[in-house]
Amino acid sequence: MSETVRTHARVRASELVGRNWLNTGGKSLDLEALRGKIVLLDFWTFCCINCLHVLDELRPLEEQYSDVLVTVGVHSPKFEHEADPVALAAAVERYEIHHPVLDDPELETWKAYTARAWPTLVVIDPEGYIVAHLSGEGHADGLAVLIPELIAHHEAKGTLHRGSGPYVAPEPTSGTLRFPGKALFLPPGRGSTASEGTSDGGTASGAAAAGSAASKGSWLVTDTGHHRLVELATDFHTVLGTFGSGSRGYSDGPAAGDTAAARFNEPQGLVLLPEDVAAKAGYDVVIADSVNHRLRGLSLADGKASTLAGSGVQRLLEAGPARVDEDAAGFTGALGGHPLDVALSSPWDVVWSRKLNAVVIAMAGTHQIFSFDPITGSVAIVAGNGLEGLLDGAPHEAWFAQPSGLAEDADGNIWVADSETSALRKLVIDDDGSVTVESAIGKGLFDFGFRDGPAAEARLQHPLGVTVLPDGSVAIADTYNGAVRRYDPASGTVSTLARGLLEPSDVIVDHTHSAGSEPLLVVVEANKHQVVFVPIPKEAQQVDEGAVQTHRPKSPVAPGPVELAVRFTAPTGQKLDDRWGDPTQLKISSTPPELLVSGGGTSVGLLRTLELSPEVAEGVLHITARAAACDGPETEDGEIPDHAACHLYQQDWGIPVVLQRDGDRELVLDLRGMD
Repeated sequence: MSETVRTHARVRASELVGRNWLNTGGKSLDLEALRGKIVLLDFWTFCCINCLHVLDELRPLEEQYSDVLVTVGVHSPKFEHEADPVALAAAVERYEIHHPVLDDPELETWKAYTARAWPTLVVIDPEGYIVAHLSGEGHADGLAVLIPELIAHHEAKGTLHRGSGPYVAPEPTSGTLRFPGKALFLPPGRGSTASEGTSDGGTASGAAAAGSAASKGSWLVTDTGHHRLVELATDFHTVLGTFGSGSRGYSDGPAAGDTAAARFNEPQGLVLLPEDVAAKAGYDVVIADSVNHRLRGLSLADGKASTLAGSGVQRLLEAGPARVDEDAAGFTGALGGHPLDVALSSPWDVVWSRKLNAVVIAMAGTHQIFSFDPITGSVAIVAGNGLEGLLDGAPHEAWFAQPSGLAEDADGNIWVADSETSALRKLVIDDDGSVTVESAIGKGLFDFGFRDGPAAEARLQHPLGVTVLPDGSVAIADTYNGAVRRYDPASGTVSTLARGLLEPSDVIVDHTHSAGSEPLLVVVEANKHQVVFVPIPKEAQQVDEGAVQTHRPKSPVAPGPVELAVRFTAPTGQKLDDRWGDPTQLKISSTPPELLVSGGGTSVGLLRTLELSPEVAEGVLHITARAAACDGPETEDGEIPDHAACHLYQQDWGIPVVLQRDGDRELVLDLRGMD
């Protein structure tokens, strides 16, 4: 057995405790029932893009080792809405999770396993002992080595039991749309019916709808749960066409109708190119194909899908160029190479920028804003240094947290729904293309709520969509509050336009007057599997249901020096990439800033002495750790072979601490800790 699974002090796994189980056919599970299996606990929360990445990373392992490996998702919510069991059940279905899920709303199992970040993975051997504690994403390759080692050891020992697992599939949702993501209006002459005259099977109603689309336009919706796009008439019921086979996957080619060969994987945002740009580029619509980590193009004239940018490799799994320097400044500007060789990460929304003359991309997976030029194919980083949080200023120093919605205003600035900070952000774009990042609503990663009034005190809860209203104010799809909110830049105030929606994921202004003389809002209601009209009220509501902070256990620490250690052991077959110096890095800051007397900032290494102020009672330590390792055996001179595949391991922690005289003077975190 290799060193990776040899334990120094065997730690028995704690029991799995929570409110309910999903994907088990109504049965409750315990560790005794799982004895003899390798158990992989995945501590996740459904708002978290890194958690969604891990779900996809684990799918091949779950399939390959289905007779010996049982993955158990432990859902430990960050936001209040995520503690709703109905919302959790919808998320489990939406993300096609094919393993048991424990609902842990009180964080009981989270605390028992000392989880400190989403996502966290814990590996339990067939005898019920913990063998690995992993934070962040990118651990699939290491697990692919660890699991066979555990199989060999416990099969030889007689403690491994092969056979089917406890997963029971739930009843799927049926209907035209399934968890739709975003919507796009296609003006008369731009939709697919303009070129083909097709409809939903040639019926009289279909022909009438096609004629209506030719005069009124139509709506293109990302049918995310069905992995396709659907073109709807302005009644939102009549299907004019579909694009994509409806099967999760990746392929280009014919996309229209029942014979479509093209495949998407949870497509999200989409944008219609200006006609002159579309004519030169050869396609009309740019699609954020989120789980494929690619931008796709769709020609409405011939119904063909193509790949525009993205290698398909999730960007965080590459060992660069996502590093920041000692001043926490990242790289912005054009990324070299062919656009199909550039790694992207969960592009979530797209919008056309007149000032940049490019498609602007909300790159949720790396907490950045990218751009794509359809004519040259150039891909660039517009703003964000890749660190997760809320920080304004110069684009290469700004922090975002899972940007998920974009809209351009009349001045050419871009509004951003920054979901994980529950914030409304803004890219102020000058005529020369220079960018400054500002915030209108939002306080930080763990602050949310439902509060109207002055923007400085207002709170949102994980917004995913944004649009600019005719009067210049901004409407926000306040997803986890089930509402559409309004921000008025002139008065600096926030109000509520609509409530009672089921996870609205996008909002758009409809100027077609299809349902009356006044402009309406079009809302994508993801968890009701529909697109609906919502009136813009003359008098907005004023709501105050309070401001909330994410409640997690506070670590007692002593004022004065505290030794921080982040544990990282490279997987078997990998070596830390020290060809250009120390390949590990820590960035540390605090809220409030006065908590950290010294030890903050960015520098190499995974050990740091922090000096905590005795004048601050409690706060949050923000810690980002990174390590780069490469595959392959070392050469005779101890060097990593040329062209070895390399991997970037990264995790962001927000550690709530309370200062006590008898508190701990050590803080140990696991990036990849092997017990």
